[in-house]
Amino acid sequence: MNRRIFLMGLSALAGCSRDTRPRLNVYNWSSYIAPETVPRFEAEFGVQVRYATYESNEEMLAKALTGNSGWDVVFPTHNRLAPMRENGLLARLNHQWLTGLDNLDPRFRAPAWDPELAWGVPYMWNATGIVYHRSVQPPPGRWADLWNPALKGRLTMLDDPEDVLGACLKKLGRSFSATDANELRAAEREAIAQKPLVRAYLNAEVRDQLVSGDVLAAQLWSTTAQQAIDAEPRLAFAYPAEGFPLYCDCAVILRESRRARLAHEFLNYLLRPDVSARIVQATKTATANRAAWSLLPEAVRTNPVLYPPADVYARGEWPQTLPPGTQRLRDRIWTEIKSA
Repeated sequence: MNRRIFLMGLSALAGCSRDTRPRLNVYNWSSYIAPETVPRFEAEFGVQVRYATYESNEEMLAKALTGNSGWDVVFPTHNRLAPMRENGLLARLNHQWLTGLDNLDPRFRAPAWDPELAWGVPYMWNATGIVYHRSVQPPPGRWADLWNPALKGRLTMLDDPEDVLGACLKKLGRSFSATDANELRAAEREAIAQKPLVRAYLNAEVRDQLVSGDVLAAQLWSTTAQQAIDAEPRLAFAYPAEGFPLYCDCAVILRESRRARLAHEFLNYLLRPDVSARIVQATKTATANRAAWSLLPEAVRTNPVLYPPADVYARGEWPQTLPPGTQRLRDRIWTEIKSA
């Protein structure tokens, strides 16, 4: 065969196999979507989705801050919306394209961090508490219990400066969102005093160590804790008596996106009650979608880890967006803690 004709044939085959569907790029927290969520969206809308995951807001922001990350939809925690907006990273939402907003729980329809839902759609919410093996006696019920020498080498804290400093602040009777330098330095001293007991600073990856029994207690998000409890029933979860942070992760569209309408279609798809309910069932998360919540089995709706009772919820605190100077100090303190 003539070499030129052969190469032309290969080029033609490559052209035929190329996926020409519109593409949406979605960057989300790990274990935060059902296996069928993306494939069903692709099939219904005739698109392809590039989907990847991250483990922290900082990891996501490191890419989004470039302004050329390649992502269309990301899921920042509620108190990251204001700085992302101020840095010109977010596209304003078009409510005409978001017909499912009425499905949200009333508490998420006009939240303090975004009263008009102009920048983000509340997706899932959670809190930070303590997951522990039932063999630990007495069972931990306060942040102060994570300074117990008996846990040395079998304890992890989150690899998250907001949560670690927040636990130290609550232990001291201070606000999770404290801005006073003296209070923050006192929290730093608590974290450094605890550090000899800490096996590691880990996020969702501690799940397997909890299930295997290598870790007996961990500061962890309620949703990730529930995933571990489902795999190992001898684990339990406590909302600390001193108080704890509440978080809502929101679906947003980056301003750099050139696929605004398709991105809105994806957000509206996630607002469908059946779609959101399947995500909750698959990932053990707490949905901000009231219509979806009503579709869940009673055992899920009344799960005290995912949906804490009113008296427990009342102890929660929604962390605020911090002033830039305070955030820089907290970042510096975190570096000092990690290097101590």
